[in-house]
Formats: sequence, structure tokens, C-alpha cells
Amino acid sequence: MRIAIIGTGYVGLVTGTCLSDFGLQVICVDKDMGKIKQLESGKIPIYEQGLEDLVKKNVEAGRLSFTTNLGEAVRQSEVIFIAVGTPSNDDGSADLSQVEDAAQEIAQNIDDYKVIVNKCTVPVGTARKIKQFINECKENSSPFDIVSNPEFLREGTAVYDFTHPDKIVIGYESEKSKKIMQEIYRPLYLLNAPFVFTTLETAEMIKYACNAFLATKITFINEIANLCDRVGADVHEIAKAMGMDGRISPKFLHPGPGFGGSCFPKDVRALDSLAESHEYDFKLTKAVLDVNHRQRKITVEKIENMLEDISGKTIAVLGLAFKQNTDDIRESPALEIIKILLEKGSIVKCFDPMAMENTKKIFPELIYCSNEYETAEGSDAMVILTEWNQFRNLNLSRIKKLLKNPILIDMRNLYEPEKVKKAGFQYTGIGRSIS
Repeated sequence: MRIAIIGTGYVGLVTGTCLSDFGLQVICVDKDMGKIKQLESGKIPIYEQGLEDLVKKNVEAGRLSFTTNLGEAVRQSEVIFIAVGTPSNDDGSADLSQVEDAAQEIAQNIDDYKVIVNKCTVPVGTARKIKQFINECKENSSPFDIVSNPEFLREGTAVYDFTHPDKIVIGYESEKSKKIMQEIYRPLYLLNAPFVFTTLETAEMIKYACNAFLATKITFINEIANLCDRVGADVHEIAKAMGMDGRISPKFLHPGPGFGGSCFPKDVRALDSLAESHEYDFKLTKAVLDVNHRQRKITVEKIENMLEDISGKTIAVLGLAFKQNTDDIRESPALEIIKILLEKGSIVKCFDPMAMENTKKIFPELIYCSNEYETAEGSDAMVILTEWNQFRNLNLSRIKKLLKNPILIDMRNLYEPEKVKKAGFQYTGIGRSIS
């Protein structure tokens, strides 16, 4: 079976590479010639654990190839996955222009039966709109089917998530397209991966419901943590106890500076916009977005409380990516916090294992350092904003000597407050009741 993947971002590249590793013939398409040449050489434009080796392996095996010629890829393939971006419009709705562009080119090149699979996160009803759009644009009577197959990949563990899914959601209309999708995912079926076969609309809504719920869970524990700071309770013990309840589970009960990345913020906004377009006031989505935005301000307030006046002060920031194990800075809490610090007159030194080159494009004025200790040297305080593993075991005595003031603001709660205080630091985390 030959498969075309339109889009070589996180979702498209991981999907195409993993499917080629299943033994399928996959051709990935992108308009960016520079990106395609980079991929053809075996290098990838993003950081994702294990992906570069997998790309090289399957390119060398002849199962994975790359092109800018979308029309040729469509004509050569039986199944076409659309895996392009759906960023937010100014009103919070999903921008479907890239999906529509892909659908138009597919329509112009259909020459036989095709299964067109939407892998993007899109508003409910998009699959049927794509179907109508292609019918209106295609120049022959070649049949096709539309499938909704949303992704559930976490940046940093995307390859593992694809090959060890907790579910595979497939929205379909015809039995023929269902059987083809089953054949594509047969290696996972043999591993007893659970499949959810449903309607197009339900599949689209499942993706939004999952991401909005996870974002809500993060927001809830942040609210609990903020209250813990006021009442003297420990959010870690609370989250641990909550996680013991099988109805809740411990996942995503980790307080911090708020959620970010390419999915949660835009998907919550899109769900809220979808509700509004159907004249429903989804109060919870609005609250989640408001609280998440406020969490950045609360972080800055913690820094100000420790330093009093932060104007002219040098702040050492550890972590720029929105989470560990990625170089993705899209809607990163760290960058939003840095923006506020700069507006208040602070000088920011920073270090991140993977995300500094991306950050330089947005904040060239920051002082970029080669490691944690260079970042601390001469700074008035240190702030941890991303939970990279290497930040969990800093040499605190060395950090203390390098800082002007032994102040640590730990917004990922990587350290035990009492231990850091005994090391001679002024310390504050989030929801740990010690500052």
C-alpha cells in the first residue's frame, strides 16, 4: 500500500515515518524545499526523541521518501493523510486554510479511488466540508472516501505514542475505507491496541474533548496549588492522594506556570469558538483559558515577592521550551513570563538544552548561556520554568556561590523546599507553602 502524507511537521513526519517502519511505502509532502532537502539527507527539522534514526533507517530501506510535488504524491498513493497546521485565528477559531489548500490540490489530482484521511485537529463538521469541497473541485468522477483519524501524540514521546497508542480513533462512512484503515494500522491491531470506530463528527469531537479535559486538569491543580500557597497546604501530597482515586488518575496533576505548546491552547480556544458558533456558552473553556493566562502573572508575582523591585535585576531562567524533551516554544509559559520580565525592566539570562535557537528568533536580546551554572553567575535569582531532567539535580552549593542572592523560584516543584532551605536558599515553589 502506498501512502502520501501532506505536511512534515510533528504529526505528519512522525506519522509518515512510523507507517513506513510498519513496512508501508510512504511519501511525505511539503511546500518547503529546504525542509525536504534536509529530510532527504536524513536530518530532521524538529527535535523528537528517536525520530531522526527512524527517518534514516526507512529512507535507506527505500520505504520513506520526500517531495514537494503534491500532485504526483496523490496520484501515486491509495491513501492520503492531511497533516497540516490548524493554528488559531484572531477570534480563537481554527484556521483551516492549509487544510483547504491541501484538499484543493488533492481534488485536482484524484485519478482513481482514494481514501483521504484528516489527521489534523479540526472543528466538528470539517470532514464533511472537505468532502463537499473536493467534490466541487475535482474534474472527474473518481470516487473517494473521507476518514477522520485524529492524532494523540505528545511532543517528546511522539514515536512511542504512535507505536504504543492508548487508542486509535477512526471516523468513517464506508466499510471499504474502514477496512483500509484497519490494514494500515494492522501492526498495532496485532498488539491489541484499542480501536474506536465511529462517525466523522464524533471522531473530531473526541480529539477536542480529550485535549480540553487535560488542559482543565492542569488548570485545576494549578488553582489548588495557588490556594495551597495561601492556606499552608502541600499540593504534592494533595495531587498524590487525588491520583490514588481511580476515577481521577495521577496524570496531568502537576502544578506549574500553566500549559502551552501547539495543541492545548489552540484546541481549547477552538472548542470555545465552536461552542459559540452553535450559540452555546461553554463557560469552562473560558475559565481554563483565563486561569492559564493568570498563571504566568502569578509566576512573575512570585519573582517580585522574592526580589521586591525586579527592574534592573538579572533573572536566570532555566527552561524555554513549553515542556521537556522538545525544542518547541509555541505558546511556552516561559516565553510569556520572560516577556513580562523584560517589560518590567529585568535583564534575562537563560539556558535550555534544545530550545535556545528557536527562542533567539523571538528574543534576540536575552543573554543565552551554555549551561545552568553560567546562567546563574551574577544573577539576582534563578527561576526554573521547564522540567528538564538535568535541572532536577543541580549542584546547589555551586549555584549558591554563583548567584548574587541565593534565591530559587522553582515553578516546576523539582526540589523539596526543606532541602533547599537547609542549603541556604530563599526558596519558593508553587503550592508548597514555604517561601
